[in-house]
Amino acid sequence: MIAVALASLRTRWGACTAAFLSVFLGTGIVTAFAAMLDTAAGNAVPKDSRTTLIIVASVVGGWGAVIVAASVAAALAVTTRQRAAELALLRSIGATPRQVVTLIMRENQVVVALAVLCALPAGYGGGFALLALLRHTHQVSAAVGYRFGPAAIGIGVGIALVASMTATRLTAARAAKHTVRDALFTATADTRRTGRVQTIAGLIVLGLGLQCAVLTVFVLDAGDVNTLQSVAAEGCILAGIGFALLGPHLLGAATTLLAPATRVLGGRSGEIALAAIRQRLRRAAIPMMPVVVATSVATGTLYMQLITNSVHPDMNSDDRNVETLNYVMVGVISLFAAVMLVDLIVVALTERRREFAQQRLLGATPRQLLGVVGVESALTLVVGLLFGTLGAAVTVVPFGIRTTHRLLPSVSIACYLGVIAVVATLTFATAVLVTRRHTRLDPIAVLHAPAV
Repeated sequence: MIAVALASLRTRWGACTAAFLSVFLGTGIVTAFAAMLDTAAGNAVPKDSRTTLIIVASVVGGWGAVIVAASVAAALAVTTRQRAAELALLRSIGATPRQVVTLIMRENQVVVALAVLCALPAGYGGGFALLALLRHTHQVSAAVGYRFGPAAIGIGVGIALVASMTATRLTAARAAKHTVRDALFTATADTRRTGRVQTIAGLIVLGLGLQCAVLTVFVLDAGDVNTLQSVAAEGCILAGIGFALLGPHLLGAATTLLAPATRVLGGRSGEIALAAIRQRLRRAAIPMMPVVVATSVATGTLYMQLITNSVHPDMNSDDRNVETLNYVMVGVISLFAAVMLVDLIVVALTERRREFAQQRLLGATPRQLLGVVGVESALTLVVGLLFGTLGAAVTVVPFGIRTTHRLLPSVSIACYLGVIAVVATLTFATAVLVTRRHTRLDPIAVLHAPAV
C-alpha cells in the first residue's frame, strides 16, 4: 500500500504541496510557542519571567493552536474531498472502502511526516525569536536561556498529527462510501448540504463569542483592564471561528441578497459567477474562512488595544506585557490566516483547471474566465469581510462601551482599512495569478493530463 501511495503522491504534487504547507506552518507556529513551556521549566528562571513565559505559551499559543488545528484539518479535508470521483472509480474496479481509506491515510501520513520534520527546525528558530522579543521588551530576564524540548515537540507534533489524521480519516471514510454515480455528480456539482456537526459547532462557538461580549459589558470590572481585555479578545476569536464554520450558509444567503447588484455590476460575468458559486457553494466558502478569521481577530484585537492606549496613555510594565501579547497574537494568527488564504485559493482554482479548459473549448476567452473568477472572488471577499467585521465588533463594541461609554470608539479608521487592503490584495492577487496561469495552458493538454 505504501508503494501505491507514493506513486499517487507523485501525480498529485499540487494538492500535496498545499497540505504540506498548512501542516508545516501550523506545526512551526505551535511548536514555537510551546517551546516557551520548556524555557519556563529551565533552571534558575525568575518567577516573573516564568509566569510571562507560561502566559505567552498558554494564551497566545493556545488560541493559535486552536486556529492552526482547525485550519490544518480543513486543508486536508479539502484535498481529500476533491478526490471523490477518483475514489469512487477505485471502488468500481474492486477496491473496498477500507482499502480506499487506508490508501488516503498512507498518503497523508507521508505528507504530514515530511511537513512535521521540516517544521521542527522552523519551530526551534521561531521559539528563539519569540524569546528574543520578550527579552527585548524586558518581559523576560536576559539571563533566561532558551530551551527546546519535550513540550515543544510533543504539543506541536501532537496537534498536527491529531488534527490531520482525524480530518483525513473522517473525510476519506465519507468519500469511500459514495457510489460511482454519486461521486461523479458530486465532483461536478457540489450540492450536498453543510454537515450538521459543522453547523452546530459553528453556532456553539459563535454563542460563546457573544457570551464573552455579554460578560465584558455587564459582569467584569472595568477597572481591571487586563481581565477585561482577555475576555473581550476571546469574543472576536470565537466569533470569527463561528462565522467561518457557518461560511456555506452565510455565503449562500449573502449571494442571494447580492445577486441583483452582482448582475448589474458584473454583467454576464456576474451571472456566470453567481451560477458557479451556487453550484459549488461549500467549496466556494472554503477560501472565505481565513478571510473571516483574519479580519475578525486582527481588527478586534488591534482596536481593543488602541482603545486601551487612548484611555490609559501611561502604561505600567504589566500593561506593556499585555500589549505585546496582543500584537504577537495578531501577527501570528494573521500570518497563518494569510498563508492559508493563499493556499486554499490556489487549491480551489487548481481543482477547476479542467473546468477552465472545457470552457475554453466552448469558446470562452481567458479574459472572460478571469472576469468570472474576479467576480466570484469579489463576492466571497465582501461576504468574508462583512462577517469578519461583525466578528470584530463582538470585541470592539462591548469593550468600547465598558471603557469609554461609547458605542463606536473614537480611534482612527486607518487600521481597519489597512486590514481590508491586505486581505483584498492577497485574495485578488492570488486569484488573478493562478487563473491566468491555468487559462494560458493548452486546453486539450489539460484535459489529457492526470490530476495534480
